[in-house]
Amino acid sequence: MNENFESIAISSRIRLARNVSGFNFFTKLRDENDAVFIINSVEKVVKAFGDVYFMRLKEMPINECNALLERHIISKELIENKDISAVAVSPDESLIVMVNEEDHIREQFIVSGFNLYKPYRQIKQFDDMLLSEIDVAYSKDYGFITSSPANLGTGMRASVMLFLPAMERNKDMEAVKKEAKELGFTVRGFYGEGTTNYGAFYQISNQNSLGLSEKEIVDGVSEYVYNICQMELSAREDILASNHDALIDEIYRACGILKESFILQEAEMIKLLSLVKFGDALGFLKIKDHKAFDNLIVEASRANLMEMGILSQNMQEERVRSKYIAKKICELIDKLD
Repeated sequence: MNENFESIAISSRIRLARNVSGFNFFTKLRDENDAVFIINSVEKVVKAFGDVYFMRLKEMPINECNALLERHIISKELIENKDISAVAVSPDESLIVMVNEEDHIREQFIVSGFNLYKPYRQIKQFDDMLLSEIDVAYSKDYGFITSSPANLGTGMRASVMLFLPAMERNKDMEAVKKEAKELGFTVRGFYGEGTTNYGAFYQISNQNSLGLSEKEIVDGVSEYVYNICQMELSAREDILASNHDALIDEIYRACGILKESFILQEAEMIKLLSLVKFGDALGFLKIKDHKAFDNLIVEASRANLMEMGILSQNMQEERVRSKYIAKKICELIDKLD
């Protein structure tokens, strides 16, 4: 990964969609036994693969499911299918396999930073084992058969989560989204498809997979993301040259609000944390532990506050969040003179 992109690229992910041959797509399954058979088949592969936790959602409290959703481990659709869905997660949460979501099987591997080749190599190890054990739906003409036509072919979605505050401030993102679509890429918000953007976080991925090889998809997304990263670096230089004092004031004020607010809404928290992260990238302040700082968005979300035992039903969520964030900001941030 280019060292200059460390403050831009948050994570890289490869996702593969697979369906078991001879069964209707999940949304059309008419027999609960079919869903259970698919779960059991994937569980067998997961356990043979190695150190991975396998969880049936119907056995999990709803708040635990919501906490996984906030951490981007499972999807809203998987929770909606809670009675007959499952998820497998490695201890470091890099390997995730969702069962009975939009497709029967959605396997993905995530790494920090900008490097799609590493998760590609890792997910292929699991996929090779899966394909050797399960008869997956495949067509000579259309490749892997998936519930969405956009995933036909390789069934692959390669994506990188980027932090683009300068381009957002320069109002470049609408033009980027239009250009991306024309080039065969998709730009989504922080929580994926159809979500509102918060905190200048954007997910860039391939739009289709039919007619492309896996390598072509990984190469294409990598090249496009590289260009976007270069644009963000250029935009940061322009902002520093034209708006230095006002920007440093805005960032310090954001840091002050995070330390001193009495109540803190989740959307406001994301916006303010984004400003502080931008301040670190520009050299206005120093984040001591970037991984711990980036995790704050997840940790201070409602379900995860409850999972940590910090928030209970009879407590005010916004007040608990403000106290938690204030403590963490004091621990993680140093102002630079």
